[in-house]
Amino acid sequence: MMPVSTQIAWLFLLAVPVACIAWTVTHEEVFREPREFCIKRCHKSKTIVARKFFYLFTCEYCFSHYVTIVFLFLTNYKLLLDDWRGYLVAGFALVWIANVYMSLFGLIRQGIQVEKQEVEVLKKEIDEKE
Repeated sequence: MMPVSTQIAWLFLLAVPVACIAWTVTHEEVFREPREFCIKRCHKSKTIVARKFFYLFTCEYCFSHYVTIVFLFLTNYKLLLDDWRGYLVAGFALVWIANVYMSLFGLIRQGIQVEKQEVEVLKKEIDEKE
């Protein structure tokens, strides 16, 4: 079993790729077409199972659970306990930290977009004065 300090370091480091993958699939342009397909299917599917299955590809929180499961399998990472409970604790902790990262990224990105819009307004005002 790793020391707790090493486990915590792994927690914060493993959450980075989890957040990156979950954010990219659920928000970025590169996955727009598959995401739009999933959005249509989650609204128009007849069964609840199909609607929920397609929804998970449109929600970063939901998708981060599945990405976390893959990373737990790949890394064999456990948190605090050395049996199946360690996987469970690690899974929920990774999802939580990854979602904190995604929330911070979303706020930063939103701030950048607001600043870009303010610059455009200022440019228009300057052009109108000239």
